[in-house]
Amino acid sequence: MQNQKLPNATAVLILGIISIITCCCYGVVGLITGGVGLSIAKKDLKLYNENPELYSNYNNLKIGRVLCIIGIILSALWLVYMIIIFSAVGLEGMQDPELMQEKIREMMGQ
Repeated sequence: MQNQKLPNATAVLILGIISIITCCCYGVVGLITGGVGLSIAKKDLKLYNENPELYSNYNNLKIGRVLCIIGIILSALWLVYMIIIFSAVGLEGMQDPELMQEKIREMMGQ
């Protein structure tokens, strides 16, 4: 009997990669794709644990899961960074690069 492939392992892998790539999009896109990837991975992991000898692409699922976790962490850090910058500089500073540099210099004590 030939081994089957886990139904969503490739999708989890792709979502993990997208989560890492899009972590700098204010953190939101990476959090969403990483979260979706983890929830799909949970279903496939449960399926694999029921009959591990039936499936052949468990490594893709593991790697995708790790990438989703890394993407979520990076996205969360980027989101926290953006919140801190937004609260320190404000909306005007975010829209005007010169004002942003001035406010950052003030924060650094220069």
